[in-house]
Amino acid sequence: MSQQTRIALVDCNNFYVSCERLFRPDLRYKPVAVLSNNDGCIVSRSQEVKDLGIKMAIPVHQVQHSINLHHVHLFSSNYPLYADLSSRVMQCMESFTPQLETYSIDESFLDLSGICQQNSVAYGQQIKKTIHRSTGIPVCVGMGPTKTLAKLANYAAKKWKKTDGVLDLSDPVRREKLMRLVPVNEVWGIGRQTTKRLQLMGINSVYDLAIQPVESIQAQFNIVVARTVMELNGISCLSVEDIAPAKQQIVCSRSFKQCLTDYHQLAEALISFGSRAAEKLRKQHSVTASITVFIRTNPYSLDEPQYQRSIHSVLKQSTADTRQIIKKAKQLLKEIYKIGYRYQKCGLQLGHIQPASLPAQIDLFESTDLNKNQILMTTVDQINHKFPKGIAVSTAEIQQNWQYKVKRLSKCYTTNWNELATAHCQ
Repeated sequence: MSQQTRIALVDCNNFYVSCERLFRPDLRYKPVAVLSNNDGCIVSRSQEVKDLGIKMAIPVHQVQHSINLHHVHLFSSNYPLYADLSSRVMQCMESFTPQLETYSIDESFLDLSGICQQNSVAYGQQIKKTIHRSTGIPVCVGMGPTKTLAKLANYAAKKWKKTDGVLDLSDPVRREKLMRLVPVNEVWGIGRQTTKRLQLMGINSVYDLAIQPVESIQAQFNIVVARTVMELNGISCLSVEDIAPAKQQIVCSRSFKQCLTDYHQLAEALISFGSRAAEKLRKQHSVTASITVFIRTNPYSLDEPQYQRSIHSVLKQSTADTRQIIKKAKQLLKEIYKIGYRYQKCGLQLGHIQPASLPAQIDLFESTDLNKNQILMTTVDQINHKFPKGIAVSTAEIQQNWQYKVKRLSKCYTTNWNELATAHCQ
């Protein structure tokens, strides 16, 4: 008898909120929301906040009345805390399968084929309880013969309490019943525009999409949507990757707490973005061959002159060297910067990314020692990783006066010795 493929998606519930509540048990069952980088939008909501009708990604000022009325507790994004707890959750998952793909900071795919053939739901409950006991983070587990069905099962496990947080869609009968209930926009990979087109064709539920001929869907949409239809029918098109594929583009940008007019201030911000982008590039052992820099004014300030511009450049030699990326970025910024405008955002994008191990064309007119550069950048990354706040190693002194100052940041309970959680007996 052939082994049945079974893929699980383990997804943390309201992850950022769960991280904050972990060290604030007094906030259990109370409305809690976590804000974006600039404390501008809501990016994570407790169920109590969802029940108030407060939408995801909505600007805080638009719902300030409701926040005040219902005493919603707000937190600034505490990424060191979230990253550390995410690492603990992922390590816990690794004990349940030899093959795991970390999909995002709060969810992973697990290949459970041949591991839990007898009672998959009981195994899912074991995963759920073990993670909660070990880390304090609540999760839901969705299972199915494909990634798309595992995603769909996870959605249902979160939505319907009767599942107790675990659902397996390997059974075709149960799968069809669920598909008839779920709207098509809840399918993984089906975006807003695709949903509109599908609805115009009379395809409103997941089941409506699943019964469509694959050839017809590919002709009217693309191969991605066609593969989605196949996955909904239990035909696996997406394997679980032990190592997540490297990013093909890296973008670092930020809106400013107040609009900037001076070139040097913009360059200061761009240096910070370039340093971060280069670090991400080296982390995935890649190099870039092109850089794009962009700046823009505030499109909502209608009484001010508007200007936005981007500029692209192909590098002579692929690199992951922070100094070279920053040097080129500053050159490009000079070409598009104009006096007389108030800039609200700037950033850069690294493109034409490829593995650093691939052979590359060497510039005969540059006397650069690539090996020494690589050693230097590795050392910089190690120092910055060890002292993320105490020592900031870069190629220039960065004041970062352009950054928003977050007002609701919780402590780094697990990553800073001075902020460890303490317990008091009364």
